[in-house]
Amino acid sequence: MGSPSSERNSTMIDTSEGLKSDQEVVEELTKDLESWCIRIDESSGSNDNTKSRINSCEPVEPNSDDDNDINSKTEGARDANFPKDFVDEESLKDREVTLSESEKQALKSEAEKLKNDGNDLFRTGEYAQAVSMYTQGIQTCPLACAKERSILYANRAAAKWKCLDKESAISDCTKAIEINSCYAKAYVRRARLYEETEKLDEALEDFKKVLTFDPAHTEANYAVRRLPPLIHERNEKLKVEMLGKLKDLGNMVLKPFGLSTNNFQLQNDPNSGGYSVKFHQKPT
Repeated sequence: MGSPSSERNSTMIDTSEGLKSDQEVVEELTKDLESWCIRIDESSGSNDNTKSRINSCEPVEPNSDDDNDINSKTEGARDANFPKDFVDEESLKDREVTLSESEKQALKSEAEKLKNDGNDLFRTGEYAQAVSMYTQGIQTCPLACAKERSILYANRAAAKWKCLDKESAISDCTKAIEINSCYAKAYVRRARLYEETEKLDEALEDFKKVLTFDPAHTEANYAVRRLPPLIHERNEKLKVEMLGKLKDLGNMVLKPFGLSTNNFQLQNDPNSGGYSVKFHQKPT
């Protein structure tokens, strides 16, 4: 008969012989549950809903609301860099790789209908809705239909102009011209927008371009005579403003020395066309 101490030793778990410790047993029993729980990086924190699911070990579906929130935030961050009417032409290129000719024709017909719907909205003064309709048309129309796409962009520019979104309207006119470089109406529309946004040089160049397509174009002929004096007047005004600012700066620098810009006089050399500076101690 063994001693009491030897009997007690015989009932203890001997981990040295390959038997598992309490911690290992618990880990083995719970490892299958881990796949049903949400793992959260401690450094990123969590919201209350996530914490409650962790505490209850609620299974997480592949398309859970949290996943959708994350995806929508990611999409939102990416889309924040683009206007709401942005058309991803790279995606359209990918789409058209798999389209048959009959499918392209069907899309072209659908885009034509969207354009006509946009025109109807434009005529009734629903300009924002017209912008949306033209955008759908642009997204639908096959890239190979260059003429149709350029018209959609130019029409959307007209609707944006009515919405006073002039810079975006200019961008749409530019896109229409990129697609169809001979689209005179897009040049005229952009020229008018340029003039309204005080980009007179650009407006003049567009009106000159129109005359290469239609030398008898009344508005363009008038514009190429009307705009140069306005551009000259603007440039002279800007020159006076710039010289005034330079004079103020010069007076500020010279003041500590008891001088001003009146002590210096610019004289034009008719032979060289350059200028010389003469200093006067006591300016008149």
